[in-house]
Amino acid sequence: MLDVMDYRRSLERSRLSRMRRAGASTFTMLEREWDLLPGVFAPSDSPSTAVALDLLGLAGPSPSARGSVLEIGCGTGIIAVAAALAGCERVVASDISRTAAENAALNAARHGVADRVRTVQGDLFAGLDPEERFDTVFWSSNYVMAPEGYDYQDIHERAYVDAGYQAHRRFLAEAPGRLAPNGSVLLHFSSRGDLVSLLRIAGECGRALRMLRVLPVQEGEHEVQHMLIEVAQRPQRPHVPGIRTETETVPEQGRRQR
Repeated sequence: MLDVMDYRRSLERSRLSRMRRAGASTFTMLEREWDLLPGVFAPSDSPSTAVALDLLGLAGPSPSARGSVLEIGCGTGIIAVAAALAGCERVVASDISRTAAENAALNAARHGVADRVRTVQGDLFAGLDPEERFDTVFWSSNYVMAPEGYDYQDIHERAYVDAGYQAHRRFLAEAPGRLAPNGSVLLHFSSRGDLVSLLRIAGECGRALRMLRVLPVQEGEHEVQHMLIEVAQRPQRPHVPGIRTETETVPEQGRRQR
């Protein structure tokens, strides 16, 4: 399984996708046509977008959703548009790539939900108004970890790998602050990522992770476990002098084999 976690494999997938999608084009998903601009992550070249739609319950024949949604790393905007089509009253689609934000706006207009989907360009939450809050914050993350000092060759690679999980750390730290009362932070992760490191970072950020759904997907010769994870504030444990409290441990099935 370690080879499927190798960041160089993901970088090669990024390179091949860029070569295939050098010009503007369209593709089909959810029985709809979508615009794809050059340099934007192509959902048809990877299973992750279709899996994310399934995990969120947006892929069925009659999906239903309510409230407000913030999608981080929106790419072409499929998830944001699907949420609006399913009934969400307010959707914000954010991406670090200006071209991706433009692409999401094109698809919102194409499918008649431009009045409910607003697109912004910014790194994670940087493009938002300071006071904006949402019922759901969702990120289908770039869950493959690259070395901490990796130098991205272009913005397309950021959709495939996260150097040192720096973006994941910031997401875990900042996302709960963007919630409306009783809201949820949801993260799409997979076994191609480093779950042990994610759990460690969550602990360092004072966050608890709860697995909501796991969906196995065959990717070539590997079965990859895609996960929908809820991120929450870790409850504060009272400290009693002289008594050692237990620390959270990683479940045995989540430990990385060495």
